[in-house]
Amino acid sequence: MVKEIERTGIPVVHMCTVVPISLTVGANRIVPTIAIPHPLGNPSLDPIDEKKLRRKLIEKALKALETEVVDQTVFED
Repeated sequence: MVKEIERTGIPVVHMCTVVPISLTVGANRIVPTIAIPHPLGNPSLDPIDEKKLRRKLIEKALKALETEVVDQTVFED
């Protein structure tokens, strides 16, 4: 689905816990996340630190949306 949306001209970021799967399905902008049961958070953190973690992931995804890519790109730290 990611590739179909991008074909219309809308950039997409695939946030995932298993990067090789995203590469296999052909996602162009990939942002690795935390863990399968909690991709965008870590319930073992205190609320303030978890909010910082979530914000960092979302900001990374927004930066990926702004970035022109030619090939598949994994946006690591």
